[in-house]
Amino acid sequence: MTRSQLDLSQLAMDRSPRGETTAAHTSRKRWVSRYGVPIGILVGFVMLIGAAAGRRLLPQHAVTVVPVIVKRTELQPSGTPLFQAAGWIEPRPTAIRVAALASGVIEELLVVEGQSVSKGEPIASLIAIDAELAVEQAKNSLAIREGELNRAIAERDAAKIRLQNPVHLQVPLSDAESRLAKAQTELAKLPFLIEAAQAQVKFSLSSMQGKRAAEEAIARRIVQQSESEYAAAMANLHELQQRGPNIQQEVKALQGKVDALQQQLELLVEETRQLQEAEAKVASAIGLRNEAKLRLRQAELTLQRNTVLAPMDGRILSLVASPGTRVTGIDGSSGQGSSTVVEMYDPERLQVRADVRLEDVPMVTRGQSVEIKTASSDGVIQGRVLQMTSSANIQKNTLEVKVELIDPPPTVSPEMLVTTTFLAPIVAVSNDEIIQSERVFAPQRLIQSSDERSFVWIVDFDQRAQRRSIETGNPAADGLIEIQSGLNVTDKLIATGQDGLQPGKPVIVTGDAPSIEQ
Repeated sequence: MTRSQLDLSQLAMDRSPRGETTAAHTSRKRWVSRYGVPIGILVGFVMLIGAAAGRRLLPQHAVTVVPVIVKRTELQPSGTPLFQAAGWIEPRPTAIRVAALASGVIEELLVVEGQSVSKGEPIASLIAIDAELAVEQAKNSLAIREGELNRAIAERDAAKIRLQNPVHLQVPLSDAESRLAKAQTELAKLPFLIEAAQAQVKFSLSSMQGKRAAEEAIARRIVQQSESEYAAAMANLHELQQRGPNIQQEVKALQGKVDALQQQLELLVEETRQLQEAEAKVASAIGLRNEAKLRLRQAELTLQRNTVLAPMDGRILSLVASPGTRVTGIDGSSGQGSSTVVEMYDPERLQVRADVRLEDVPMVTRGQSVEIKTASSDGVIQGRVLQMTSSANIQKNTLEVKVELIDPPPTVSPEMLVTTTFLAPIVAVSNDEIIQSERVFAPQRLIQSSDERSFVWIVDFDQRAQRRSIETGNPAADGLIEIQSGLNVTDKLIATGQDGLQPGKPVIVTGDAPSIEQ
């Protein structure tokens, strides 16, 4: 069989359950090619455009930026002079104000300017007559309080003796017991006395009747006498019979008195109260005595403070007060400096306040070596930078820098004018090598602080705001400050529009800031 006679269609298998399979397949392929492919391409194109422009469709914060400022400086070998600045010497950290601790009028100054004094040496004296009188008055008050204390102690000792030996209560108790015994004795004798009185009445009655019967034989007077004796015997009998209740009542009263005195002797209430009261008086007297002692000490201290003493070893810088000047002492209501007598300083602790030009400020570092020259010293005085201050002079366009003097000579004193030469700091280069160094600066107005950390806002490569923590160095001219770490030379600082920024928030840069504000 030849190739032209071979019919491959005979080998195809019809798997469709219906006879319309070929037509349905052809119709579906046409729909996909005619509608599905274009729609898919269109959807993909729309998604691509949305992904590219999606950020622009979201609300964005408008900001302006400024670039990081980079300055190139030459690192000189250690000890190479960099620049010079004029300055003057002053005490470090400040002059010492020597104040009068007591108020009064200065009578005499005992030092002169520039004089060296030792700690505790007299500097000035005040008029001390008032302080002396106050001491005498305090001594008299103390003597009075001592007498009151001695009297209180004597009363306390007497009260203690009365409590321990209550003789004053035992005497009336013994007297009451004696009177009670006497009354009891009389009460015990009363029946016998009544019996004797009854016998006497009976006898006198018999005698009176016998004499009445013999009236004619005896005189009338004798009869009357016997009648009188009978009446007296009857009266005595009646008196004895009525005495019994009274004596019993008297015995009862005396017994109650004896019981009360015995209870008083046992309890000793009043004596205990007197002792406690005396002890309280002693405690009060001791407190008043101690207060008087304290006032005496205060008066003596005030008298001692009438002599102003040097608080340290040093030298007199200036005389602030003069004889006749009134000083207020340590009174809290007095004005500042109203008690200052002189100003002192430590000649071993001096510093220079140098006026450094703003263009030279970037070359100043803490601990930097400085050579100091002054007319009062033949040699060069060594020093080192302590710190830069915030005191700038607009007229001279300078910034004040404090320089410590190392081992200052005795001829140097405050207020002397000096010339300072700032030397290159120690760097790891050879003596003949000069290398370039890049220093990063940023406008000081753009630096913010939070939780004692400094930070700035920058725009990253993805056009998002980022908060960058930094470490600052020394300030420079034109409102700049050195950034020691945290920024790169390619960073863009957000200058305006910082309000409401959040880290990672998209921003739109509307342009560069027109200028750097001072």
